[in-house]
Amino acid sequence: MTQQQWDSVDDYFTGLLAPADEALTAALRDSDAAGLPQIAVAPNQGKLLHLLAQIQGARRVLEVGTLGGYSTIWLARALPADGRLVTLEYKPEHADVARGNLARAGLDKIAEVRVGPALDSLTALAAEHPEPFDLVFIDADKANNARYLEWAIELTRPGSLIILDNVVRGGAVTEATSTDPHVLGTRSALELIAEHPKLSGTAVQTVGTKGYDGFALARVLD
Repeated sequence: MTQQQWDSVDDYFTGLLAPADEALTAALRDSDAAGLPQIAVAPNQGKLLHLLAQIQGARRVLEVGTLGGYSTIWLARALPADGRLVTLEYKPEHADVARGNLARAGLDKIAEVRVGPALDSLTALAAEHPEPFDLVFIDADKANNARYLEWAIELTRPGSLIILDNVVRGGAVTEATSTDPHVLGTRSALELIAEHPKLSGTAVQTVGTKGYDGFALARVLD
């Protein structure tokens, strides 16, 4: 298999099952125009997040890593009118783009973008004693994956779903002697899923327009 074949299959799946609309297209366009890195989830992956939130019956979603708000739009659209999404973004300029994209999509009353280092934002969020989140999507700096996962456990409830993106690292996740902080952070998070008594999870490899990658999925237990 080649990247061209993966792209063709993803194009087929996306065109058939996750076609773009103006808000999604504009979100990517404005992100590119602002110079944001082209690392948003693929459309079919966005649709998967949307479906998982719907299957979960989610009313409250936490996202760690906003970028331009593309995945945020997919998740927020799965929520009821009284739902709430909190998304955490490190860079103010990225947050500005995301807020504009969410407003265009009519989701600015549901989705709130908080700016700053995610670990600081998570600490502040926990201090508010919020209602537990039904779904958490972690897609930020990989070195802190395990710490983000610990906060996700703290801020959820039994039955909540946690999704951790980009866990394959081009296959480097298998390298126990790696010194790459992204690999180390991802391995620590996966080991936490395996060992934590409140989690049951798995990880899946994927191929597509984003190349060779994968995600982990965990459910919070009683």
